Amino acid sequence: GAMDGHSAQVCSDKGLVQNSVGLLNLSDEILLCILYQLPVCDLLLNVANVCHKLRMLCYDKTLLSQVCLSDHYLANDMMVVRTIEKLSNHVQSLSLNGCYWLSGSTLKHLSRCRQLTQLDVTGCKLTTIRLSHLLSSLSLLRCLAFDVTSNFSSSQLSSEAVDTLSGLSELRQSLLTPSYGVVPYCAQLRKLMLQFDISDVTREGVGVSCQLMVGQSSVPHYQQLEEFTARLAPGEVNQTLLLLYLAVFSVHIPERLRVFLVSIPGPNPAHWPSARTLAQSLGQRGDLEALQLPRTWLDPPSLKLALGGNSPHHLSFSRCPALWPQVFQLLLEGGVTDPTQLSSLNLSGINHVLYSDCRNIDDQLLASTMSRLAIGCSNLKHLNLMHTHYHHEKTPGLNNEMHLGSSLANLRKLCSLTLPACALSDGVNSNNSSNTNSPSSLLLGLKKSGRVGLQNYKPDLGQSSSVDSTSGLAQLTMGCTTLEALEIIGPGFVSVLPRLEPCTRSSVEPRGMCAWARGVGDAHIAALEGLKRLRCLTLAGLPGILKGTGLVHMAKHCKNLKVLSLANIGAVKTMNYAPALQETLRHCTQLQELRLEQPYLSANSAFFEALSCCPLLRRLCLISRSGTFDPSAIESFMERCRLVVMCHLFMGGTLVACRTLQKTLMERFSAERPALSVVIYPLHHEDLPSVIRDIPLTLLDTVTLFQSHVAQMRRRM
Repeated sequence: GAMDGHSAQVCSDKGLVQNSVGLLNLSDEILLCILYQLPVCDLLLNVANVCHKLRMLCYDKTLLSQVCLSDHYLANDMMVVRTIEKLSNHVQSLSLNGCYWLSGSTLKHLSRCRQLTQLDVTGCKLTTIRLSHLLSSLSLLRCLAFDVTSNFSSSQLSSEAVDTLSGLSELRQSLLTPSYGVVPYCAQLRKLMLQFDISDVTREGVGVSCQLMVGQSSVPHYQQLEEFTARLAPGEVNQTLLLLYLAVFSVHIPERLRVFLVSIPGPNPAHWPSARTLAQSLGQRGDLEALQLPRTWLDPPSLKLALGGNSPHHLSFSRCPALWPQVFQLLLEGGVTDPTQLSSLNLSGINHVLYSDCRNIDDQLLASTMSRLAIGCSNLKHLNLMHTHYHHEKTPGLNNEMHLGSSLANLRKLCSLTLPACALSDGVNSNNSSNTNSPSSLLLGLKKSGRVGLQNYKPDLGQSSSVDSTSGLAQLTMGCTTLEALEIIGPGFVSVLPRLEPCTRSSVEPRGMCAWARGVGDAHIAALEGLKRLRCLTLAGLPGILKGTGLVHMAKHCKNLKVLSLANIGAVKTMNYAPALQETLRHCTQLQELRLEQPYLSANSAFFEALSCCPLLRRLCLISRSGTFDPSAIESFMERCRLVVMCHLFMGGTLVACRTLQKTLMERFSAERPALSVVIYPLHHEDLPSVIRDIPLTLLDTVTLFQSHVAQMRRRM
């Protein structure tokens, strides 16, 4: 287009002179929408220098009042410093969440942004001295997010910094060491968000003590607190520290509290005596917005006290099987005042029973109940049903109940969904007459059942029995047209690198135990073609996928796929779907993130050549027991895909080979990619835990360590 803003004259095929409209002839409103899509560094350092009009628009308050640099992986320290200089008089909300590559000296320039009211430096290299300097300069600050590391010392905070902290209304602390952080100085807090990521042992193998320093015990009584959120990584120290933070709740429950979210991994979280008092207090005001409590903190009477008369927006009953009947009674039979207000519901593991226990029909999701839930909670946007079971019976000649997929199709606003693999199956088809096991015997594990519904998807099959087995899933895709994130996880799946290991490993059943989950094959994955807006897809623990032809078909139709996570697909001892995976990657032109966890993965030149067809790829994580990799192929791939800033490989190979490749990649590409994180290490090496500890937490949380991301508590301010 004509960048000078004038209309250009061009000749058409017929020789007539026509006017061509240049970019700058567009209205300011349209240009602002275009500029909003650009990284702020490019906006201020490049676009603003083109002409006077673009410079004026680039400094519009709609573009610069709220700025996020979290995904600017190619921005080095110098670029960020220059950007901050130009932003300093305009920005009011600034997020550098996860900017692990920036040096500490760069962060000191944030003190120029005197108008800041919100600042997020989670994951950044920030000492207590620099934090104190920043706080002393930012007197208008009301919201702060940062990491409390082992070097943190509240005694190094200046009086001016303490004055700023006293005015904070919102605080998010990621605790990497036992500490109260800056909480004792924040008497006006309305929102407190805590993430506990403290290891039980130091790098030297010494146990971590949770005894806090003298002078840190003066925690305020949260008089103004409205929201309390705590997310814990595995470990006893994290649980002990959480109870210290909650100690004042035994004396006084904040009257305005309307959000209380606590997530503790593991089957038996430490009991909190004040949980019932909290539930009673939450139910009194009638303005509860969000609730999540560990399984040992909540019983049916307490749940009724908390939810009665309220209309919450977010509820999580993850791993709370004792609440299985009461949850649906409260949501469907008048316990909750207005269930249409509910937008996020996590029922992960709510009806889960251990493999050693006897299952019956009461332990399964019922399509009729879920249909009532979909109608009553019609505005649900996020639903997590991981670690549950749904077994659809398809009996010829009988009027069978509707499929779960048909029930969930009523959720017209659904954006993200996690399903157990068995929920995709339509049950035992009539053509599989060799399978005569009853559902009860399959659930009890008394017989080895025949393999059900393992047909490969063939694009030229037409209307076959394979297609019939996906009718429930087809109804789901037709109804939930707004779905952007989908997770399908087999009941026996356990990641080699899980985020919440104690919880996962102690509660899953043996791989392939659920016959309905074994019946999910390529035809079911191909049926996802109807999800045109799908951006994030996770498939884990699906032994019924043989050749992977369904992946290819899905990729051809889901053009907007940006995040793909595949784990333990098909047979355990061989990777039969490698050719189909390579073909799939060639169609994923918008892919930005790939996590692949598969035994016996061969990351050879053919694999990386296919992966090079993803020009927008940024993050790559390969995890493979007995897997192999080709160093020269990886180096060529990194050369071609210049946006890749994360390359994590945990496979086979010697420690020397892994370290050599890691050093080579860092030396070749770190200069042009400031955020480059390369970690290549043998999967079963004894030092792997300490290596993982050094990986930036933002990458561990989002990519490297496996976890569900649907209907979870938010991680950013």
